[in-house]
Amino acid sequence: MISLDDAVTARLETHGLRFEILVDPELADKMRHGDESIAIEDAVAALYVYENASHGDKSPEEDLEKVFKTTVFEEIAKQIILKGEIHLTTEQRRRLMEEKRRRVITFIARNAVNPQTGLPHPATRIELALEEVRINFDPFKSVDELVKETVKALRPILPIRFEERKIAVRFPMDFAARAFGAVSGAAYVTMEKNEWQNDGSWICVVRIPAGMQEEFFSLANHAAKGDAQIKILE
Repeated sequence: MISLDDAVTARLETHGLRFEILVDPELADKMRHGDESIAIEDAVAALYVYENASHGDKSPEEDLEKVFKTTVFEEIAKQIILKGEIHLTTEQRRRLMEEKRRRVITFIARNAVNPQTGLPHPATRIELALEEVRINFDPFKSVDELVKETVKALRPILPIRFEERKIAVRFPMDFAARAFGAVSGAAYVTMEKNEWQNDGSWICVVRIPAGMQEEFFSLANHAAKGDAQIKILE
């Protein structure tokens, strides 16, 4: 559980009511981008839902039941994190933006090359180019979304090509629908083939940046609870 000093407010306003919880901004951000491994108790600073967290005013149970159809904190907190707004302090926003910027630079330096030379761009070259195009690194966007935006902005002044992997995956019937949502929703995935089989399973062929291979394997196996059949084609 995060300390109160490091927590920020996550707020959901609905049905004419306001519900707030105190959260770890980084863990809440990961949850909003699909990380299901994070336990609610690790992401919050207190196991209470508030009308006004700064005043310590708790939400009445009848309001929780009316809106969320439950009074179980974990279920309500997850909805607030996923659907609500996260309010960062200026310092927290700056820190998260800098962290996202660093991760984007590292990703591009590791996975992209200059198509004119076939050599990777050093991180310092990417940093200098970023100063020229002045990209805003939204702290609530995923790294793969920010990589796409960054590369698009950099290409006019810095030639970039990503090394790619072509991968085929078969998901069993029991996990096919869930896998379809996870794979098609990943911003770094380009779907080349998408077929539903007579037995209810789903087969896809995708292209991904080479540096996202392990992340894609993790996504596929998580969606299929380890039963995804994965084959690297090229």
